[in-house]
Amino acid sequence: MSNAFPENLQYTNEHEWLDGSSPAVVGITANAAEALGDLVYLELPEVGTAVTAGEVFGEIESTKSVSELYSPVTGTVVEVNQAAVDSPETVGNDPYGDGWLVKVDVTEVGPVLTAAEYEAFVGA
Repeated sequence: MSNAFPENLQYTNEHEWLDGSSPAVVGITANAAEALGDLVYLELPEVGTAVTAGEVFGEIESTKSVSELYSPVTGTVVEVNQAAVDSPETVGNDPYGDGWLVKVDVTEVGPVLTAAEYEAFVGA
């Protein structure tokens, strides 16, 4: 199952991921998307919004529950995936691709895990 967690990404205990690019791309893990089930609503911050590592930056809702999204980084949102907002199922279908959430101009990265550490964390 290790290929469920791309090696080139970093992960958080709150089930978000980020890549190492600048601006950093942020999303939720396949593990989180699977646990949530059918996604029906996504609330993301507007471009220009300041986000703080470890703090809530949005909300994702499924037919099962509502979950808060926690930022893995501190910085400023420079792009929002409007396609994912318009079609939240995209996040569940392709969490590491078309289902990304926001791009952030990063000033600081919060505590992150490698793919192997995250895999151990979720007990995959």
